[in-house]
Amino acid sequence: MRIALFGDIHANLEALDAVLADAKKQDVTDYVCMGDVVGYNADPSACLEKVRAMNCPTVKGNHDEDTAGTHSLESMNPVAAAALEWTRLQLNAEQRQWLSRLRMVRQVSDFTVVHSTLDQPSHWNYVTNRFDAMSNFSYQFTQICFHGHTHVPRVYIKSDRVQEVFSESIVIEDGAKYFINAGSVGQPRDGDWRACYAIYDLDHKQVVFRRIEYDIETTQRKILAAGLPPMLAERIAEGR
Repeated sequence: MRIALFGDIHANLEALDAVLADAKKQDVTDYVCMGDVVGYNADPSACLEKVRAMNCPTVKGNHDEDTAGTHSLESMNPVAAAALEWTRLQLNAEQRQWLSRLRMVRQVSDFTVVHSTLDQPSHWNYVTNRFDAMSNFSYQFTQICFHGHTHVPRVYIKSDRVQEVFSESIVIEDGAKYFINAGSVGQPRDGDWRACYAIYDLDHKQVVFRRIEYDIETTQRKILAAGLPPMLAERIAEGR
């Protein structure tokens, strides 16, 4: 069984298509989406429908929640808020209802999936270092938990202590717990513009991270044509 873990798509259809095409070439058998299907980029409806048609386990991200709601976005970062206001207008009531019904946490096979953290999943806290990860492990009852939210691929391992590592391939060892960020499909923030996702091979107890090039120029043109903040087109090329 080989499972593709992908998330933080953020309405980037070109990146999503490239990731799904690569996953098929890697003989992936199953898919899990870690949320934030929409937000920032110019194809929220197309990305939502593609994920929904896959009928794969999907958890709710903060942009999914904000898009599905009607609450004010005034307290948010102005660029993110502008993109969310625009996104709300692109989706119909049924699509927004689908987003609103997504669960915060899912258990799939022998692992857990959450967009942010297990201790307070609806507070959208960020895990950016091993100290942030410590509180999460107290609520993690499976050996592995996959998450997103920071857009940065990372692995936090708890054995005799909590350590932060990153490698293109991680072997899951008995006696340790793993909190794994699979990176971002549509808006990576680790300095690498390529779409990022992970494959979990259950038979070989191994997690492999994949970086995939996509038609970024088309994505950028769509952002500008939609009237979204130009910064959003600039940042995806810089991986930030």
